[in-house]
Amino acid sequence: MININEQEISAKPYKNDREIVLSVNGVSKKFCRNLKRSLLYGIQDIASEVLGLREKNDILRPKEFWALKDVNFQLRRGEALGLVGKNGSGKSTLLRIIAGLIKPDTGFVEVNGRIAPLIALGAGFNPVLTGRENIYANMSILGLSTKEINERFDEVIKFAEIGDAIDAPVQSYSSGMAARLGFASAIHTEPDILLIDEVLAVGDSRFRGKCFQKLHDLRQKGTSFILVSHDAHSILTVCESAVYLKQGEFLGYDDAASIINQYERDLFLSELDTETQLISFLRKRESFGLEIQSLFFRNHQGEIIESPISGEPTYLCIKCKAIEKIEDVSITFAIKGLGEGGDTILLINNLKDKNYIFLLPGENEIQLEMPYMGLKLGVYIMDIYAKKERMYHLDAVESFKFRVEGREESISRCLFYQPRKWNIIHNQNVSICPFKEHRKT
Repeated sequence: MININEQEISAKPYKNDREIVLSVNGVSKKFCRNLKRSLLYGIQDIASEVLGLREKNDILRPKEFWALKDVNFQLRRGEALGLVGKNGSGKSTLLRIIAGLIKPDTGFVEVNGRIAPLIALGAGFNPVLTGRENIYANMSILGLSTKEINERFDEVIKFAEIGDAIDAPVQSYSSGMAARLGFASAIHTEPDILLIDEVLAVGDSRFRGKCFQKLHDLRQKGTSFILVSHDAHSILTVCESAVYLKQGEFLGYDDAASIINQYERDLFLSELDTETQLISFLRKRESFGLEIQSLFFRNHQGEIIESPISGEPTYLCIKCKAIEKIEDVSITFAIKGLGEGGDTILLINNLKDKNYIFLLPGENEIQLEMPYMGLKLGVYIMDIYAKKERMYHLDAVESFKFRVEGREESISRCLFYQPRKWNIIHNQNVSICPFKEHRKT
């Protein structure tokens, strides 16, 4: 990932000569955490501005902090740009500055065209007015004439899918209905720039699919948009470039895959606590004939490694001590993904794989050989259970945390690593697959 300045923007390999519709130049914004001081500073700033005495506002006063600091990027016609970062990183603040709702303290924004902000769908609706009346009010605020609204009204109603409720007060709508109506109103203004802040999470999967299709159609017509989302898959699916913010700091501006890869590293890999070591020696616990002493990984050369690499041969190893000879040992690995909300994403048991383990008295090392580490980059929690013939408990380890890293060629667009091999057949007759024979017309 690359930190940029204005000179570097034009050198990005994925950029082209499309018209620039938005330019963010050194934008910074500060806020005050103390309410009384915030009101005082606001009055002082307004008075200074009215009197023409306000000077360069790049110094923090007591209790102030930078919500954004020196942000630079450009948006070109027909481009989709993702905006990523943890909660509190300044994403919504940046969108509000671009939309003209608040002013930056330093820097400036240049806009070439009409902006439609989808920052809080339905937030501008009057709850007493009907959906029909709110469409006219909302779309007129976004710059359309009554004639233009009349021409697009039926399309808005059809897209929003609220049926006869269009003539009911908006206060009787569910949050999803209001959000759909707000989205439909905004996109049918045919803006030059769309600002989308986590609003594609509304509605069912079918409606979200329709929203993404509509965004694709708008891009084909030259509409640009900035998408804020915590869903990396949405950013990678929709956006070609991305900006990364962290606690107001501008960390980078690059192609979407590179930014998401760095964001996920910071988001997940930093969660590992300082107790995680090269070999994790486990606390003493009650066991019955078998004691698990440590868990670790080896690479294909047999060397102990701190973290497995996605897509590479890996051995998951258990060092254990048996009091006596034990036959038909059942080992279960249950792996949960933190990025998947803690759901179990991989469950492996040797007896189900028809592999039978017996242990001799003394120390043993049980190795689970994985020709390819299929997990994507991220942090995982693993539970390990050792039983005899699936019935008698021997020992267990719960919540063993580890990370999976990735090479430069990121696979963050995927949910897992797919082993693959490419073949090319030259100068041979290739037989037609049977199912194609039935497609003749």
